Amino acid sequence: MPELRSSRCALITTGGTIVSKIDPATGLAMPVLSGEELLATLRKCGDPGAVEVHDFCRVASPQIEPAHWLGLHALAQSLLDRKDIAGIVISHGTSTLEETAWFLDITLRTEKPVVVTGAQRNASAPDFDGPRNLLTALEICRSDAAIGKGVLVALNEHINAAREATKTHTTDVETFQSGEWGYLGKVVNDRVTFHRTPTRRLHMPLGAGPLPPVEIVSMYAGASGALVMAAAQSGARGLVVQAVASGHVNAAMYEAITQLLAHDVPVVIATRIPRGGTRAGYGFAGSSQLLVDAGAVLSDDLSAWKARIVLMLALQHGPVTAPALAQLFAR
Repeated sequence: MPELRSSRCALITTGGTIVSKIDPATGLAMPVLSGEELLATLRKCGDPGAVEVHDFCRVASPQIEPAHWLGLHALAQSLLDRKDIAGIVISHGTSTLEETAWFLDITLRTEKPVVVTGAQRNASAPDFDGPRNLLTALEICRSDAAIGKGVLVALNEHINAAREATKTHTTDVETFQSGEWGYLGKVVNDRVTFHRTPTRRLHMPLGAGPLPPVEIVSMYAGASGALVMAAAQSGARGLVVQAVASGHVNAAMYEAITQLLAHDVPVVIATRIPRGGTRAGYGFAGSSQLLVDAGAVLSDDLSAWKARIVLMLALQHGPVTAPALAQLFAR
């Protein structure tokens, strides 16, 4: 007889709008709620069931750093390894939520559901969306259908894959989207339904020590390439360029990038365009094809900030070749 799956979920809080309230002295929202206080807010929406609360940190999500990811990974993995935990819900500020979710998706070793959620409106707002989002995330966490689908991002009753999820609006509750691929599923009347399964999955083992520094530099009309050189001079072990179109830069940026590549600093080319991704083509100085010919690697459909995480993890174990990097981004 198969072993019954536990219904106990772990909730890890990290801060963000979902635990924020307005400070009467300043009129500004600040992350102040504990995990238990957050859990208490959803009882008017429904029964949260058995939940074990872990307050990891309480910061606004622009303050999240790679060191937080490492600590969060260690805590999450230790909980996932327990037989009495069905899965994990992580509450997070929406500003950098997709980066944390993608880091965990790549590095955690589990088939159990991991659901990252947040809120667009703080707990002082009359239409605070945190309780419904948290309840939805817990329902997904307990759903057998969520097993094996990687880290999920769930807000406003929609379910996204961590690879595809991106914040698309600064204030709307309908902010997280999956671009041209669409949502994985939805929660309606407390029923969790998946319409597809993410097939592009990448796992990269987490090494010891801090993540190596990788910077992001954007291409724009008239870019000089000075920031590319400054990134290398500041000690960056790798660089991600947020290029235009399908992965192009101008001649000045191209010259700076080739100098980095000549000094064995890996460069990944992403695009600032939300849909379509990168592809090799064209023959002008700075085109995606000439960048690849010079030794740069295209990020496929990963955003610059998600490509940065892949490059950081790849560099943990020492220098990495362009062909090896290209294989990672093709998966």
